[in-house]
Amino acid sequence: MRRRALKALIALFPLLLTVPVQADWQLDPGQSRVEAAITQLNGATPQTHHHQVRDLQGDISPDGTLRLPLKLSQTDLLSRFSDLPPWVALLSNTTLVTLIGQMSPERLDALDINESLVETITFRVQSDMVNQEESVPLRFTREGLNQVRVTHAEPMALDGKALMANSTVRTLLTMLGYQQIDDHVPITLDALLINR
Repeated sequence: MRRRALKALIALFPLLLTVPVQADWQLDPGQSRVEAAITQLNGATPQTHHHQVRDLQGDISPDGTLRLPLKLSQTDLLSRFSDLPPWVALLSNTTLVTLIGQMSPERLDALDINESLVETITFRVQSDMVNQEESVPLRFTREGLNQVRVTHAEPMALDGKALMANSTVRTLLTMLGYQQIDDHVPITLDALLINR
């Protein structure tokens, strides 16, 4: 009887490996970041500085809603100041904006290890200050049973004019010494989705 049960389990094992696992995918904060290259134009010569938004947190719900809240404390901006105004300290752990998009978790579940797919996701910026949408082509690559690497599928950049038009962003950039920046702000995404 035991032998028969063991044979049945061995026979089922390959099937278990091929059946896609329904997952709740979420970003691993320790391995998820965005880097922006801002070129300062208000000096004698243009100077490019690199800034990070680290510890990205977010998830894809079973209905495919991708939420990515962003806080000031996730940036490297605060570390560049010795004395911060009290209002900045109060804002540091407040969610400034939330990026919301749609991504089918089933498509991630169906990826084989080392297989990639490119998906253009339209992110909506949810915030009191900003109301805009941006379509971003992302590459999803399965690195392990429970790991999917997310990178951009083609070069990405933010609009420097739009950044300076946002009063909160402009205030922060001005505090960092950016009076005028290049219209083209390249960004690099490197994130890891995990299924726990």
